[in-house]
Amino acid sequence: MSNPIDDLLRQLRQFRDERDWAQFHNPKDLALALSIEAAELNEVFLWKKPEDADPARVREELADVLLYAFQLADKYNWDIPELMREKMARNAEKHPVRRAADLP
Repeated sequence: MSNPIDDLLRQLRQFRDERDWAQFHNPKDLALALSIEAAELNEVFLWKKPEDADPARVREELADVLLYAFQLADKYNWDIPELMREKMARNAEKHPVRRAADLP
């Protein structure tokens, strides 16, 4: 049984390969593209109240961020759900619930 992330990664690789873009998809350039797309996501909110940002543009820019993030993880052959669970576990150790209750 296939999982949605593996299916998405297969589609991303196919899209990239059909255009011969693998030559450009090294970790550095994928990280730069990810950063640029994150800046474009930020731009949607620039000088606006959060509720005034165009949801369609937020959705589009967020998709770009995620696509590059997934491609970067794929470049390293990392299991995306595992990588995210590991990071959430480190975050839970670093920011325990008991400390969050002390916040104003």
